[in-house]
Amino acid sequence: MLKSITLGIVAAATLAVWTGAQAGGEKGHDADKNHVVVIPDNIKWGPAPPGLPAGAKVAVLTGDPGKSEPYVLRVLLPEGYKVSPHWHPSDENVTVLKGTLMVGKGETFSAEKSMAVPAGGFARMPKQMRHFAWTKAETIIQVHGVGPFDIVYVNAADDPRKK
Repeated sequence: MLKSITLGIVAAATLAVWTGAQAGGEKGHDADKNHVVVIPDNIKWGPAPPGLPAGAKVAVLTGDPGKSEPYVLRVLLPEGYKVSPHWHPSDENVTVLKGTLMVGKGETFSAEKSMAVPAGGFARMPKQMRHFAWTKAETIIQVHGVGPFDIVYVNAADDPRKK
């Protein structure tokens, strides 16, 4: 009985909030300007930023990864792509959408110590955690976090910005 009363209260509150937003109330209007819908065929891929090795393509879905705000990116990694050991100043959250992302922990690249994250899988690398990634076949990942996004290579010689 208590469970059904609680569910009824939650349903009524949800309906009231949703109805108010749909009626063009202030909250509904503000929320509309941040509404994002992404259709895969409409994604505009561009070159990856210079901090990533050449060959990857990136699409910013929402936010600005260069600013201190939430962002969501899609990254298309070609077959045989490799990101040497590195870390980020903020948490990195990765969902594999297509293919398999091979990930590993540590300051030394090791294919043997990598873990396969298949489509539908998720990986979270806390800020400053040393890690690396690579692909065997074309892979698409979605990365989200709070910017500014940056990549710091363990070995400065691996940084594509310095080549």
